[in-house]
Amino acid sequence: MHRLFLPIITIFTFLASTGPAAACTNFIATKGATVDGSVMVTYTCDGEFHPHLRLTPAADHEPGAVEQIKDWSGNVLGEVALPAHTFQVVNLMNEHQVTIAETTTGGREELVNPDGLLHYWTLMRLVLQRAASAREAVEVMGALVDQYGYRSSGESFYIGGKDEAWVVEMVGPGPGGQGAHWVALRVPDGYVIAHANLGRIDTFDRRDKKNCLTSKGLEEFAASSGWYDPDGEQEFSWRRAFHPTTPQNLRYTSTRVWSLYRRCAPSQEWPMDFHRGVEGAEPLPLWIKPEKKLAVADVFELMRDHYEGTELDMTQGVDSGPYGTPHRWRPMGWEVDGQYYTWERPISTQQTGFSMVTQSRDWLPDAIGGLTWYGVDDTYFTCYVPLYCGIESVPESFATGSLGKFGWDSAWWVFNFVSNYANLKYQYMLPDIRIVQAELEGDFLDLQPAIEKTAVELAKSDPALMSRYLTDYSVTHAEAVVDKWRDLGEYLLTKYNDGYVKDENGRPQEKGYPEAWLRAVLEQHPDKFLLPDTGAGQVKEPEDY
Repeated sequence: MHRLFLPIITIFTFLASTGPAAACTNFIATKGATVDGSVMVTYTCDGEFHPHLRLTPAADHEPGAVEQIKDWSGNVLGEVALPAHTFQVVNLMNEHQVTIAETTTGGREELVNPDGLLHYWTLMRLVLQRAASAREAVEVMGALVDQYGYRSSGESFYIGGKDEAWVVEMVGPGPGGQGAHWVALRVPDGYVIAHANLGRIDTFDRRDKKNCLTSKGLEEFAASSGWYDPDGEQEFSWRRAFHPTTPQNLRYTSTRVWSLYRRCAPSQEWPMDFHRGVEGAEPLPLWIKPEKKLAVADVFELMRDHYEGTELDMTQGVDSGPYGTPHRWRPMGWEVDGQYYTWERPISTQQTGFSMVTQSRDWLPDAIGGLTWYGVDDTYFTCYVPLYCGIESVPESFATGSLGKFGWDSAWWVFNFVSNYANLKYQYMLPDIRIVQAELEGDFLDLQPAIEKTAVELAKSDPALMSRYLTDYSVTHAEAVVDKWRDLGEYLLTKYNDGYVKDENGRPQEKGYPEAWLRAVLEQHPDKFLLPDTGAGQVKEPEDY
């Protein structure tokens, strides 16, 4: 029993020094939209930070116990009352298979309330410690901000549970205001939904309490602020009132949603007008029905997207460099000769700290049914490892390290080494990396039924042994992946040393540059590299150069 609960540091500790990351992508697939009937939630937590994977154990608390709430710099902002019992949380899933993801939507800057107590990452953790279902998570979230105040800018929260999934969009009340303004909708079964840094909820029926929950006074507040005309012809729209758009933020945000939807329903036409900022263009639907049900591996691949196969393909063109890298270095926007430009922002980005794909499954015991597939760094180059919500510890290499110092003991740095090195010869190294990735993830997915069958049998006779079994499986296999990735990094460094590509016999081969890129160089410098025509043929370098 605890008078004062000092929580184990969560993954959001990095925010103490860096502030929040406003660049995340989320996706939900409901039970009827997945092959196995699980609810899936994805989260790419994007930003320049070193994440620490953490497990916060369940705990009992005495009456009157409180938790201190601190800001990014460690200053105490206030206290939150603790319930009699808080649930275990592994990363962002609790012991009841409830999971929460977020994407910062910003909204109207004037609605940020510096007097509120709860930043979004604090709110997520508190909800996971208190809610046993997705709907309860929405209700607890609303109650917490009502009581303690909301401190962040606009956020969209994706909440998944064993039976259903909800999307919650929230903004603050402005300086000195009370609570928060929010709307929550239950995602229809059989559908998928995506968010990427922009509020997307439009109109809704607050009378439908089964599928819609809201804070009080939304329309009145929007009307008093001049963002909604109750006497006008248009129905109240959350998106229009609280999330004004610009061509730049539409391109940065809605293009990612468009790409997820066009991959889930490829036979449909998905106009680009809205995310290209065409005035009066029709927004994308809030959710869609996928043309085929999604397996876990399908969802992994959805999060590995650079718009390949479209006119926005970031692996093509002179801006991808000679070797077709999809990465664009920040800042996203730039100015030349008084004109403003912006790079595309893909789902998969080098700035991802960690990402996850969760499964919540009502036909299994909670400790087994709740599963987080966890990866660090760029989704395209990560390997998702399975972490069951009933485990007793987390792999050490995912819970150590810092942004300021490289270390082979840190999984995040190991994966960053591989992905950063791959930028030197992206299209050459990519197949080497993807082969290892597919092998490891394929093995996990193949093993999953057998692992869970054994765990279910253990749960019947010895739940404690079941927990140790799942812990050993999750931890040892995650560490084995990191070992494999270290080996992969050393292999790539050897094979592609000094720009060469070694063949199967270990002899370096000169590969040069693609002709299309060479032509682009010559357009800029038509004579700079030109050799005089002496009739002597091509000049050859000596073999011992």
